[in-house]
Amino acid sequence: MLYWLTELSDGGDFFNLFRYITFRAGGAFLTALIFGFLFGRPLINVLRRKQGKGQPIRDDGPEGHFVKAGTPTMGGLLIVGALLTSTLLWARLDNGFVWLVLFVTMSYGMIGFADDYAKVSKQNTDGVSGKIRLALGFAIAAIAAWWGTYLQPQEMQMHLALPFFKDVLLNMGFFYVPFAMIVIVGAANAVNLTDGLDGLAIMPVMIAAGTLGVIAYAVGRVDFTEYLDLHYVPGTGEILIFTAGIAGGGLGFLWYNAPPAAVFMGDTGSLALGGALGAIAVATKHELVLGIVGGLFVLEALSVIIQVLYFKRTGKRVFLMAPIHHHYEKKGWSEPQIVIRFWIISVILAMIGLATLKIR
Repeated sequence: MLYWLTELSDGGDFFNLFRYITFRAGGAFLTALIFGFLFGRPLINVLRRKQGKGQPIRDDGPEGHFVKAGTPTMGGLLIVGALLTSTLLWARLDNGFVWLVLFVTMSYGMIGFADDYAKVSKQNTDGVSGKIRLALGFAIAAIAAWWGTYLQPQEMQMHLALPFFKDVLLNMGFFYVPFAMIVIVGAANAVNLTDGLDGLAIMPVMIAAGTLGVIAYAVGRVDFTEYLDLHYVPGTGEILIFTAGIAGGGLGFLWYNAPPAAVFMGDTGSLALGGALGAIAVATKHELVLGIVGGLFVLEALSVIIQVLYFKRTGKRVFLMAPIHHHYEKKGWSEPQIVIRFWIISVILAMIGLATLKIR
């Protein structure tokens, strides 16, 4: 929205700064951060009054979680609100990729909100049927996959870019759309599974979003893509502003979500942010790199899949409890130990993901 101020510029004044994506990304970060600080406490107070007993706690969960009873959920509203405000204010609204990632984020946020509302209103952990959530998630992902394909250069449509290789595009034909759908739905649900401890999900999301934002900026600049031997996708640079909003809104939320959490993110936030990561990966043709950058989320999701499949086959468990962060809780690790160590893993994976830009 503020980009229109460039029309007032003569090329050498303050208004000219709004032409630069990096300047507007900084503005988006600060806007989202201030939004979080301003509206965090009022939102928590409203959620506490409306929800009463707060988010239901699983009966079969770790014993230490019962002390969290009464903590309100739907804190993802704070992140999504900060992200939406900062993006609409600072991004170019004539950019299709901006609307693509916003569409996925808001749509998955609404699914999560419905699930959170069902849980707190019924005071059980069931929420919306898993089949309904998946069906809606795949429907949204299908729209996003076709949309992203339409926005990309013709020579890249229905193609998968392979990291570590120069100028290699794998033509998947029609199968690219289902693949992109799985990337988006998988990312959303993987982040959702990770959100089980205070502060555990939000920092890795911010790290992954920041990394993907740098990649989006590089992929959207022809000079960077020529130097790094990347595939050029015009317009993706504006996604950096969106990811800056995630970082600012995430920090504002973490202020209240740090142990002991005053509010939980809930599915409202985890599905929205996970879907956003998947949409960015599809938009920038870095779907496989998302598996590296978001490796922590992949690990969490795999731990659940392995646990379920192995238990059905043998009646035994691989992990003491899944997702894997609960396994380490059962082994005696404290919650801060798990959270900080998983943050460290996220940083390492992000550095490896960034390295794929140069290793060709």
